[in-house]
Amino acid sequence: MMGKLPLRYPAVAGQFYPGDRAGCIRMIEQCLPAETPPDLPAQIVAGVVPHAGWVYSGPVAAKVFAAIKSRRSPETFVLCSAVHRWPASQPVVYGRGSWRTPLGDAEVDEELAAAVLAAGEGLFDDRPRAHDGEHSAEVQVPFIQHLFPTARILPILMPPVAAAPRAGEIIGRVIQETGRDAVVIGSSDLTHYGRMYYGFAPAGTGEQALAWAKANDERVLSLILSMQAEAVVPETEAHHNACGGGAIAATVAAARVLGATQGYLLEHTNSHYIMPRGPATDFVGYAAIVF
Repeated sequence: MMGKLPLRYPAVAGQFYPGDRAGCIRMIEQCLPAETPPDLPAQIVAGVVPHAGWVYSGPVAAKVFAAIKSRRSPETFVLCSAVHRWPASQPVVYGRGSWRTPLGDAEVDEELAAAVLAAGEGLFDDRPRAHDGEHSAEVQVPFIQHLFPTARILPILMPPVAAAPRAGEIIGRVIQETGRDAVVIGSSDLTHYGRMYYGFAPAGTGEQALAWAKANDERVLSLILSMQAEAVVPETEAHHNACGGGAIAATVAAARVLGATQGYLLEHTNSHYIMPRGPATDFVGYAAIVF
């Protein structure tokens, strides 16, 4: 039997979020909403969160975790993450060990990981090192540790491939069959707009750019909220309106299996509205959604 892997050390602590415990806790508390929306599903089974630096997207992501906290205290969070670094061609599980953040070590749910790998029959790869350097799941972990201190995690890189909805369905079925008290979280930002940073500015700059990007975001948001998992990856590939199309598609598919019939949009904004610096030129969309 293989022993636990060495810890996965944080890649973006001190950059995307504070690198010390006190700073992390202080900023999480600042990000958390004063109150949760009244119109929430009775049992939240999944959510979609952004993954930029906390100064930009932290309060948006915090709305999802606060909403979950208002309904339940899951024992495991399955983190379906966007893929920015490793050239993954299939979902990649981090199946053993733990992840370290300034708040301590988050243990991987190894039993659930093994069950997902077995049920996937080769669909999932088991390659923990593929998660090195990837920030999209890491920036969620301190929120989980602070609000759900006994919870474990199951990180899964979810590239934008046609099999992403099937992977999500398998995750949902395994959660059901094992009786695991788990929530699935998909990590993705929305439209990355701007010529300087993203080479993508079909509507120029200023107010017309903001309006165009909002409408572009809403194309994929409508699919998410109506649970059309199979349409998400083709949409994001065609219109460049999410960096984590696979993560979103898998999360929506898992949520369907777990009984969700619609998504609830808690917030939709972008980095320009959060931190404007002159006319809108380069900015990224963020959304908080629960199922």
